[in-house]
Amino acid sequence: MFYALGSLEALTSWRAYEPVDPNDVVIVGTAAAFIDAKRAMQAVVDTLGGGTVLALTDRRSALDQSNADAIRGATFVICVDGSALHARTIWRNSPVGDALCEASVVAIGSVSSVFGTVMIDPRGGAPTTGLNRFDDVVLAMPSEATQRERTQQLVGPQLLFVELTPRAVLGYDESWRVIDGDVVVTRAGAPAQL
Repeated sequence: MFYALGSLEALTSWRAYEPVDPNDVVIVGTAAAFIDAKRAMQAVVDTLGGGTVLALTDRRSALDQSNADAIRGATFVICVDGSALHARTIWRNSPVGDALCEASVVAIGSVSSVFGTVMIDPRGGAPTTGLNRFDDVVLAMPSEATQRERTQQLVGPQLLFVELTPRAVLGYDESWRVIDGDVVVTRAGAPAQL
């Protein structure tokens, strides 16, 4: 199971939909390495009322099999928002990255893009390679109109482009569904359906 949340604010809506014991949750702070991973993970702990934190902010920690085992042993893994490119760099071709592609994951904000075969580089909106957990949708956060149009052109007609609003909760388990909030779905710039 994979969930994409538009922001930390949407975590409360997700939890109402998917009640979980915080003791069974692992919180991964990789994407927040440059903005204070400890604080970002603590915000999730505060929202959930608990959870096990794994900073995983460097490549060595992603290569550590015990971290991958902790991820595989969790009921849910929550990946905090931050730098999607840093998260991809740390996770790609590592035991932790492999575990994240197998575990039940809740990805918050821009880090949700990392899990697709195609992810969006938030610095300019260009498509790049992700972790390959799903391949039919490209996830992104809302951007200004010029960047959005450029991204839609670059993604092309072969993939759905889905922008997550801050309250969005999107679920994927063989098919996509909007659980809460709004998403904007387009194909080659034209409105589309999930």
